[in-house]
Amino acid sequence: MSKKKTVIVMVILLIFTNAITFTLSNIVSLKYNDKVLVPASEYNMLLSTYGRYSKAIELENYILENYLGEVDKDKLLDGQLKGMFEALGDPYSGYMTIDEFKDFAEETEGVYGGIGVVVTPGEDNLITVVSPIEDTPGERAGIKPGDKIIKVDGEEFTADKMDEAVSRMKGKPNTSVTITILRTNKDGNNQHIDMKIIREQIRIQTVKSDVIEDNIGYIKITSFDELTYDDFKEHLTSLMNKDISGLILDLRNNPGGLLDVCVKIADELLGDGVIVYTQTKNGEKQYENSDKDHVDLPLVVLVNEGSASASEILAGAIKDHNRGILLGNKTFGKGIVQRIRQLKDGSGFKLTVSEYFTPNGVNIHGIGIEPDIKVDLPEDIEQIGLENLKEDTQLQEAISEINKIIK
Repeated sequence: MSKKKTVIVMVILLIFTNAITFTLSNIVSLKYNDKVLVPASEYNMLLSTYGRYSKAIELENYILENYLGEVDKDKLLDGQLKGMFEALGDPYSGYMTIDEFKDFAEETEGVYGGIGVVVTPGEDNLITVVSPIEDTPGERAGIKPGDKIIKVDGEEFTADKMDEAVSRMKGKPNTSVTITILRTNKDGNNQHIDMKIIREQIRIQTVKSDVIEDNIGYIKITSFDELTYDDFKEHLTSLMNKDISGLILDLRNNPGGLLDVCVKIADELLGDGVIVYTQTKNGEKQYENSDKDHVDLPLVVLVNEGSASASEILAGAIKDHNRGILLGNKTFGKGIVQRIRQLKDGSGFKLTVSEYFTPNGVNIHGIGIEPDIKVDLPEDIEQIGLENLKEDTQLQEAISEINKIIK
């Protein structure tokens, strides 16, 4: 319907709502000088829409006229919009204010001020740590995957207020924030731990690499942001120039990130075939494919319970194509995709619009991906990777598996 028609109908509704009770079944169309302006079906739809939103308008007006304190109209509107998304009952969908969307965009760009921890809404409605980001204040403070953040600076937060909690944890470098962690030990006992953490500028170096035992390439990806693919390509080229015979890809504690970046990296490692496909509620499918050109080296991929979303897409594609060996622990299990949109005023939203499937048609949401070889880490290990190879049993086993293939 044109904007002109909509305005005409809404003006008429506002004039006559208090004076006339419309019988929708008797309405044929809206006419002016015997000219049909709005067909009956569209007219009835507008009446229905007005009826739905008239309650919100009435309540807003009542608040503005009667609330004892001052009312910030912008915050009132933000609250209504947040409530609309919260009513979906989906912890991954949400409306973001201008400041919240700005913070969110900074994360995907790879630079922001904060403590360096990735969180997700838990099924228990608690803010759950997916993983601390490597070499950030959060990791150095001892935050672990699975920890629950229940307070920020003494104020309690649950998963339905996660965006606000994340915003509170961010801030200018060299300022402090205190978070309270709920941690359940393997014996089932709960601990409440207060951590005072000094914020830093987080420039996430999402890719690191090295050579192990003179001929094994090692690449660790900590997340997928806008800079990750270029960094990955640079590290991979450097390793190939050193004549490596095999490759270990470390995706442990990688919470995911941008799908298109993940797809580009998968294309470097897989041959011709499907990387992932997504499906909407209407059954519409979209496929992401790789071409035949790829790095053809023995491959072992390290995963754990902190490997989520885009990490699972990459790991799932490698597993389904029998391109490499998955080693470690079962992954997190996030198999849905959010669309992110910025609105004209700088605010924005994220909305779950589809679910993704591995090349073999498996949706791992709430399930995760089982590794080909299960290897547990020591319970008291504080650091994983080459810096702590003597205790990192998963990396040790990955090296062993690569050597079996090479030799």
